[in-house]
Amino acid sequence: MNKLLLFDLDGTLLTSEKIISQKTCDALKKARQEGFLIGISTSRSIKNSQSFTKELVPDVIIASGGAIVTSAGKIIFKQELTAEETMEIIRAAREVLGADCEITIDTAFEHYANYGEKYSSIEKTWGGDIYSDFDDWKEPSLKVCIRIVDDEAADRIRAGLSDYDSIRFTDEYWYKFTKKNITKENAIRYICEYMDIRLEDIVAFGDDLADIGMLELCGRGVAMGNAHPDVKAVADIVIGTNDDDGIAQYLSEKIFTETVTVSYHEENAEKMD
Repeated sequence: MNKLLLFDLDGTLLTSEKIISQKTCDALKKARQEGFLIGISTSRSIKNSQSFTKELVPDVIIASGGAIVTSAGKIIFKQELTAEETMEIIRAAREVLGADCEITIDTAFEHYANYGEKYSSIEKTWGGDIYSDFDDWKEPSLKVCIRIVDDEAADRIRAGLSDYDSIRFTDEYWYKFTKKNITKENAIRYICEYMDIRLEDIVAFGDDLADIGMLELCGRGVAMGNAHPDVKAVADIVIGTNDDDGIAQYLSEKIFTETVTVSYHEENAEKMD
């Protein structure tokens, strides 16, 4: 039976400098040698994740918060907002925040933004944005993100868009909007069916609110030491931070040790038979 290690990117697999440490890379390589599948579950788009997925070559990728799933480079699940639904979200944001509010949109293969180079210094790993003013958007989209710094404004926008799922990234003032029931955990359920993986054979790692359902659903939910308190509260275990090689240490001390123990018992059971 397949076993899967499933990692969020930002705040989890990535350090604060947006890299995967060498210790973590080595631990993931060993995990593969031990027979584990490696997966990514991120709110980034496919394009924004490429600098890491090309390096890791994961067996499965959940991107745009669960709106798209790929395996071996093939799209196996996709749930898009129509062009009309996308514009509904944009109009609702502009009614509250003004015409110049900051917006990003994920499509299956691209990432669009209306703020030019404003955030380029902190988004060096994103692979570049395509500029759009979003005045007359005509494509299906996977996810719309809106920068909202005022909680009251956020509540007003979300109340007017109750037919969509929305959640805030707690380390920034950005809210993501997707189709209803588009979550990482629902994407995982699809993966289990498609790849013949049991939920109890998935170890999921995360740090932010969008990871809560994933950690609750999977056989083992692992929160980073830097995780939001609500994420830590639902996790089965809290490990070291993303800047202290928490994942590498956990895999070495727990996962690999458990694998060796299971293998030992299985070998001895075969001898007794």
